[in-house]
Amino acid sequence: MSIKRAILKKLFRHRYIGGRHTEIRNAMKGFPPHLLKEVKKEIENLIKESYLLAKPSTGELHVSLNPRMMDKIIQEIKNDRN
Repeated sequence: MSIKRAILKKLFRHRYIGGRHTEIRNAMKGFPPHLLKEVKKEIENLIKESYLLAKPSTGELHVSLNPRMMDKIIQEIKNDRN
């Protein structure tokens, strides 16, 4: 499974969509320590691609899935099964 799909799947599974958000470090939890730099870089790429929304909150950046991109996000998650 690609890192991109794993991040999207995790946020979708926990229903971090739109107004419900979590800190980036929480989105990175569960990944092996040697991949954490790649995971953070992929989160930044997902924000640039508009898959994720970024919200500055409590001193740290929070992220959630972009509700306007849910069709593409679900398609990405489903492509993982093939």
